[in-house]
Formats: sequence, C-alpha cells, structure tokens
Amino acid sequence: MASSIATWPNALTGLRFLGIPLFIYLALVPQADGWAILVLAIGGATDYFDGKLARALGQESKLGEILDPTIDRLYILATLIVLYMRDAIPLWLIVTLIARDALLALVALALAAKGKAPLKVTFVGKAATFNLLYAFPFLLLALSDSTIGEIAFIFGWAFAIWGVALYVATGVSYFLTALKTIRV
Repeated sequence: MASSIATWPNALTGLRFLGIPLFIYLALVPQADGWAILVLAIGGATDYFDGKLARALGQESKLGEILDPTIDRLYILATLIVLYMRDAIPLWLIVTLIARDALLALVALALAAKGKAPLKVTFVGKAATFNLLYAFPFLLLALSDSTIGEIAFIFGWAFAIWGVALYVATGVSYFLTALKTIRV
C-alpha cells in the first residue's frame, strides 16, 4: 500500500470531490441539467477509474480507502437533496439511504473504538453505489417533458430500485460483518 498521498488516483478522487459543488450549482441555480448530468457522469467514471488506477499503479493508500467511499456518500447526499428539491424523488428514498449510512457510520466508530480496521467495500457495495450514481442522472433527465424524459424516468427508477435494494442489503451485510469483527 502506497504511503504517499500525492498519487494520481488520489488526485482523481480530489477532482471528483470538486464536482460536488459544481453539480449542486448547475442543477439548482441555472437548472442546466445537461451540464449537471455531465458532472455526475464524470463523477461516476472517476469513481471507477481512481480505484482501477490505484491498483494498476500499486498506489492504493489509506487516504484513498477513506476518501473514495466518503466522496461517494457526499455525491449521493448532494444528489438526493438536489433531486428532492427539484421534485424528482420522494422523501422515503432519502430517508432509507441516509439511515443506512448513519447506521454504518456508527458501526465504523464502534470498530475504531475497538481498535479494529474499517470494513472493506465489497463488490456488491460498489455495485449498489454504481446503480445509484447511474440512477441519478436519469432521474434528473426525467424532469424533461419529452419522450427522452419518459425513457429516462423508466431507466432512472430501474437503477434506483436496484441501487436502493443493494444499498440496504450491503448495509445489513456490513453491519453483520462488523458485529462479528467486534465480538472477536
């Protein structure tokens, strides 16, 4: 594991972080949905490539392990708030996702208090995040009063339902894994 924080994968992660306020601005102020969707797409792509690049270059780092899921959560939270403010999603979806993340934040604190390492993100956990990150641009595009908007609505909710299901399932899995780790 690389000890330096100045790596290409971490730079890519930092770039992804800068997309969050840009997305919020584009989606809420000028309601430039096309540009906002592009920022989300780039954020999703960099989420994939920062990990691939870290492994390929042997530059995996503790900072990257912490920043990557943290920035994922921030993207999800920012997007949920924007979509709710634009009347694209219901409150239950936000409550479900935030409750899962709040529970896992408590689990992370309990693990740290016991001197245990944080849980590793699983493939299914990544798939849950990817589904949500793919759902959000479609749900934003679904606000368009057009045929494309109608198609985007279908794809957006398909990705969202799978994403929420996987997100909750991995939350339960992470929780159970953490309980076993704490008990050992």
